[in-house]
Amino acid sequence: SHLTVIDISYASSNLLNMLENLVKYKKTISFISCIMQMALYLTFAVAECMILVVMSYDRFVAICYPLHYTVIMNWRVCTVLAITSWACGFSLALINLILLLKLPFCGPQEVNHFFCEILSVLKLACADTWINEIFVFAGGVFVLVGPLSLMLISYTHILLAILKIQSKEGRKKAFSTCSSHLCVVGFYFGIAMVVYLVPDNSQRQEQQKILTLFYSLFNPLL
Repeated sequence: SHLTVIDISYASSNLLNMLENLVKYKKTISFISCIMQMALYLTFAVAECMILVVMSYDRFVAICYPLHYTVIMNWRVCTVLAITSWACGFSLALINLILLLKLPFCGPQEVNHFFCEILSVLKLACADTWINEIFVFAGGVFVLVGPLSLMLISYTHILLAILKIQSKEGRKKAFSTCSSHLCVVGFYFGIAMVVYLVPDNSQRQEQQKILTLFYSLFNPLL
């Protein structure tokens, strides 16, 4: 349910403005609206990474420790994990926005992107943005590399547990439980790592726009 809310909100935070720009000749957005769009986008993106990790842990417990599932994944644990995921999203978005709002913007006012994506907005600043870029990179490592490593560990244990299941029906049920989650994880984390962790250059800018559009719209749809 949390993943559903995040995906709907994540797509809605930038899709409506994007659709509006497709039919309007003058594609404008106010500074406040741009900041709000960025805040929502960052919050939901980070929260989704955290929720996907929690879901992989949930599947790990369900498949590897089925008899202990209701004890390990009790209501209190689920609540703490959900609140932690949202708190990480709000915290990282807030820090990025505070650092961004300290920058002066006096140059070209055209965001080279489909929406107010943080790296594209940083390019418009008139001051040195290396602190902001380092924090975006560090945040990317924290919410992409760390969670992905934990998910790979979970799914390695899950795969080993599935291979030990004797019945064909049991293996099929276990694989179907994880397949959709693995598909989303692969798309979401793979593309996000290319956008935020690979060094930027002018030739890759157009490719990054398409990749960002892909995981902003295709993943929620999937």
